[in-house]
Amino acid sequence: MSIKLHNLGFPRIGARRELKFALERYWRGEIDLEQLETIASGLRKLHWRLQADAGLDYLPVGDSSFYDHVLDTSVLLGAFPERFGQSSGQVDMDLYFRMARGRSADGKSARACEMTKWFNTNYHYIVPELDSGLSFRAACDRLFHWVDEAHALGHKVKPVVLGPLTWLWLGKSADRDFDRLDLLDGMIPVYQRILTRLAGLGVEWVQIDEPALVLDLPIAWQNAYERVYHALQRSPVKLLLTTYFGALGDNVSLACRLPVAGIHIDLACAPDQWLPVVDRLARYKILSLGLIDGRNIWRSDLAVKLDVVRSVRSRYQGELWLAPSCSLLHVPMDLEPETSLAAEIRPWLAFARQKLGELQILGRALTEGEEVVGPELAASALAVQQRRISERLNDKAVKTRVETIAAEDLHRATPREQRLRLQTESLGLPLYPVTTIGSFPQTDAIREARRKYRQGMIKKSRYKQLMKEAIAHAIQVQKRCGLDVFVHGEPERNDMVEYFAEQLQGVTTTQNGWVQSYGSRCVKPPIVFGDVARPRAMTLEWIEYAQSLTDRPVKAMLTGPVTLLNWAFVRDDQPRRTTALQLALALRDEVADLAASGIRIIQVDEAALAEGLPLRKPEQEGYLNWATEAFRLATAVAGDQIQIHTHMCYSEFNGILQALAAMDADVMTLESCRSDMALVDALAQCEYPGQIGPGVYDIHSPNLPDVESIIGRVEKILEWIAPEKVWINPDCGLKTRQWTEVEPALQNLAEAARRLRLSSGAVAVGPYRVSAGGP
Repeated sequence: MSIKLHNLGFPRIGARRELKFALERYWRGEIDLEQLETIASGLRKLHWRLQADAGLDYLPVGDSSFYDHVLDTSVLLGAFPERFGQSSGQVDMDLYFRMARGRSADGKSARACEMTKWFNTNYHYIVPELDSGLSFRAACDRLFHWVDEAHALGHKVKPVVLGPLTWLWLGKSADRDFDRLDLLDGMIPVYQRILTRLAGLGVEWVQIDEPALVLDLPIAWQNAYERVYHALQRSPVKLLLTTYFGALGDNVSLACRLPVAGIHIDLACAPDQWLPVVDRLARYKILSLGLIDGRNIWRSDLAVKLDVVRSVRSRYQGELWLAPSCSLLHVPMDLEPETSLAAEIRPWLAFARQKLGELQILGRALTEGEEVVGPELAASALAVQQRRISERLNDKAVKTRVETIAAEDLHRATPREQRLRLQTESLGLPLYPVTTIGSFPQTDAIREARRKYRQGMIKKSRYKQLMKEAIAHAIQVQKRCGLDVFVHGEPERNDMVEYFAEQLQGVTTTQNGWVQSYGSRCVKPPIVFGDVARPRAMTLEWIEYAQSLTDRPVKAMLTGPVTLLNWAFVRDDQPRRTTALQLALALRDEVADLAASGIRIIQVDEAALAEGLPLRKPEQEGYLNWATEAFRLATAVAGDQIQIHTHMCYSEFNGILQALAAMDADVMTLESCRSDMALVDALAQCEYPGQIGPGVYDIHSPNLPDVESIIGRVEKILEWIAPEKVWINPDCGLKTRQWTEVEPALQNLAEAARRLRLSSGAVAVGPYRVSAGGP
């Protein structure tokens, strides 16, 4: 059987986060651009070699990035807003980083582009800004230089380019009446020039990513695919139309008839979709099967994968390629350094390098015979079987508790409007209360203390003392700045998910399992392998200490059940709903403990609620039902006078506003700066029943908000929402910033609130107006 192996993309940040640290040093002015480029080039060469050693026939080029691949496409197309300037010539790195983070290494600043989630993943991309005056030109040579670099090393490459329709679909326009498809006439010639130039470099195949084909597409967009790809077929390269994150569904006929040389389908998210594809795909086209799951870390059942290939071959006589389901960007790079994982659990796992190893085993089994890789297939079968029967997975008490959840467990005792009145009286907060989202800067001293404690270099008592000193500092800063609701600053937390994962039964963590979330931000998603429970209180000691330092309310901070689920690698042997409810019950116990200790405000963050949303509308309602159910289960144990907050950020929420209301939180804080308050408008239009804290400080930019800009943002909010409903807060947590930035920014937030209170005769004019003195 003739089989070719390829990869759609590789983790780009480096096994030890080398690119992250290089970027941050560059932004601080500690290295220059040439040094940054040298480090990035070294990583690309290493990653190509690792993939070549895994036996791949084609290596991806263009999957690397200095920040984000969607931003790279915008720059490649010369498509950026007028405020960034530079209408001719090559786009330089300063402009690139101003678009990404609002500030470049040369110190120039601008309002950064919006950032939101990449489909239903925890990766975030820089949103293209679209309008009728947008022009296109080939404005960046980086991809072509990288192709030359790979060719010089003797690699056979397959450049990766984000497709024009997916790029447009991911973009946004401030003009709701603007048709994004009107931009195609300007885009198509630029794509043709890019493909022609790649052909001139000796490229045979180009991977053109069109994951938008797994979405519910309007007829106009389906027709646009026909138009675009009939134009691109004249380019002198072979196009591999690449889809992932779901099934083609009703777009299957469209995708199969497009004039491309091959098509890639995701058989991890949609294992049965190969049948409708092979029934429609012309035999002269390449069919690439995404067999190895690029989104999760469980070892593949290679016997099942071989059966799939044989089934496909029995119905399809064209050439087959094998690959991971999607880019391996979404998993850690290498399992080998994870020496602290439990000996039983470790064989169940496969990170990026191991996944390519699995792909190589499949390729050899199919081309050379299964007997050649008999030991490898036997090891795979044993690991899968041992995981299936392991006692680590099941806890009867946890299962019984989920099965006996009662309807009353999901609801607060009193309706929200009445609760808010009670809370307003109890808390005694002023108009426009000022707070933060939770975390404060993770200083070098905090990280050093954590490192020494983990390595046994300091005792637990000394570590706790250092953390309490950091908490006391955070409380003092908030007092100086004039905030109304304090937080303890989370110095003891390495990450908002990992911190809880380390304390939960049925969950494990890694030492170096880093995954890029955006730019230089990396996380280590925990691994939920079994039934989840909370053996002991997780946050109580720290929040009680913080509250002891002030008479003002200190807000307790928890990560919500759905965010814990969506920001982890989750077991695939039971429904995700079941795991979410287990997590919710664990958090319910924590909420009960916090309430009993006298904490009056508890924030349960659900930043990733939208990230788990199925891509197709028919499946979305079911997900939202159990996601909101999990949140209510976690929080409904709180008494009426305890104010429940939640936080949302960097996702698209407009289509799920009723679900946000159904969570029954008292206050919702949300990211608003980069989206220019668009969600606030939408929440007001749907008459969101709780209080709202729209972010007025973009914490992912080093630019500090001045008092006037904060007031301007709040005044825009007041066009729709009554003053009595509005909180003032940053977009997100402040752990990635420095104290030298944070303190003046918080002072400005408090000063803006003070001025707004003085002019509180301003009237909200929108449909969401409530009477003065309301909740």
